[in-house]
Amino acid sequence: MEWVVLVSVLVMIILSLLRVNVIIAIIAAAIIAGLMSGLSITESIEMLVSGMGGSANTALSYILLGAFAVAISYTGIMTMLVKYLIRVLTGKKTMLLLVIAGVACLSQNLVPIHIAFIPILIPPLLKLFDKMRIDRRAVAVALTFGLKTPYIMIPAGFGLIFYGIIKEGMESSGVAITIGEITKAMFIPGLGMIFGLLVAIFITYRKERDAIPGAGGIVPTNIKEEDTVVTFNKKHLFTLVAILGSFIVQIITDNLIVGALTGLLLLFLFLVIPFRKGDQVMTEGIGMMGTIAFVMLVASGYGMILQETGAVTALVDVSSGLLGDNQALIAFILLLVGLLVTLGIGSSFGTVPIIAALYVPICAAAGFSPLAIAALIGTAGALGDAGSPASDSTLGPTAGLNADGKHNHIWDTCVPTFIHFNIPLFIFGWVAALIL
Repeated sequence: MEWVVLVSVLVMIILSLLRVNVIIAIIAAAIIAGLMSGLSITESIEMLVSGMGGSANTALSYILLGAFAVAISYTGIMTMLVKYLIRVLTGKKTMLLLVIAGVACLSQNLVPIHIAFIPILIPPLLKLFDKMRIDRRAVAVALTFGLKTPYIMIPAGFGLIFYGIIKEGMESSGVAITIGEITKAMFIPGLGMIFGLLVAIFITYRKERDAIPGAGGIVPTNIKEEDTVVTFNKKHLFTLVAILGSFIVQIITDNLIVGALTGLLLLFLFLVIPFRKGDQVMTEGIGMMGTIAFVMLVASGYGMILQETGAVTALVDVSSGLLGDNQALIAFILLLVGLLVTLGIGSSFGTVPIIAALYVPICAAAGFSPLAIAALIGTAGALGDAGSPASDSTLGPTAGLNADGKHNHIWDTCVPTFIHFNIPLFIFGWVAALIL
């Protein structure tokens, strides 16, 4: 039983590296996990399907955010932003990558639309990337940095949700901690993310590289080139009001679905988007985010199989039974378990509740401080989010960068983000657990 997680995750990773569709790879991993746990193929699939509901809220929010992003793109306000970036940053490769990382960070806190901005901001910039011969792997790393680092380091927006999950998981297992203490605990792991970004931009992907047609395995979509001059007008003002309204409602209700619906409704009420285009907006929103949403659903079902069959618990038990009271070794093994589990499930937020209940008793018995335990849980949950074929932190960048069929999800997004974020995050998180 203790090998279920390792074997099934390896199956998923190997199939993905062989360019098998990620949904098929996750289903295959889920069936392997079920069979190794004593379930039949039919029972495994039934459990997979029943567990898909665990991410229904997330999937629906992504679809609605996609529709909201499409509606915003119709107003032309993104064209203004893209033209400004092209005018100011053409030839300034490093600055462009840092700005993209910064914009991605804002999508997690200031305007929490998560990955929905990528398919409307990045495709128009692809010709600029090709003209400047920017290595798209660097862009993928910059985007994933912005999608992941804010929730690791900043207790606001998605970060506040992540910290709340850690706090709840620790307190339910008998260890009291505050949001402020979790912020301190996650500072050192967050430095690992910054280190990984700087290495990618200034060292690994500094050289010029041409994107290869067909590398993404899809038929290129029509990327519109806007030659007309767009000036700020009343529609753009109402668009900003809708974005602000969506942000305020999300903060008040703590619900992305309600926030996205509010933004869409305001755009229609202000007649920024004609009512007759409602079907078109939703259809394109589903086209933009539907694959990502469905991957998240299937990954949730896979996570349920690992949890319900006791595979994760068995892996932690067999690991902790061999560790004794060696804190350095305990921290290393627990982080490794977190990496494996999150690589499979693809969701750091979904992983934390699973591992918190298992980690807290082990860490408390070994004498770790509450800050060290928080650092371990937070880092273990975040590990694997970058690099996982099923993670929105990798699926989002690929959705934008592969609009012209020149960017491969596994080799151009998952592998680079795994190397530049999971490795330093693992090391910095391990150090944090030992010194806090």
